[in-house]
Amino acid sequence: MRYAREGRAGSPPRHERLIDRLESMMMAALRPEHEGYYGQLILGTDDLAEMSELKDVRRAAGEAGRRLGWKTTTRLVGGRLFILDEREVPERIERLAGDAAAAAMDRFWDESRGPRPA
Repeated sequence: MRYAREGRAGSPPRHERLIDRLESMMMAALRPEHEGYYGQLILGTDDLAEMSELKDVRRAAGEAGRRLGWKTTTRLVGGRLFILDEREVPERIERLAGDAAAAAMDRFWDESRGPRPA
């Protein structure tokens, strides 16, 4: 089927807009210090309802991920769609992320204990 206004590779314009939107959201969810790794985007039921059918969102997420260099996978859990980058992470970035996670856990534990007695 040909479309009056085709997107890339013959995609319908609506699907191309969905790819562009997801790509933008996926990029926005990246942390600069992870240099493009550890990508993830979680779409809630409201997001999914306004976007398109689930199969179309998954297909568009895969294309958006390819544009970003991701090894994209999607998982539907409890009505939410998880879009994840499953590429191998360089050791340097993995250490950086692990250190940041440990620091966040330390802060949580310190805050949850409340003020220390004098």
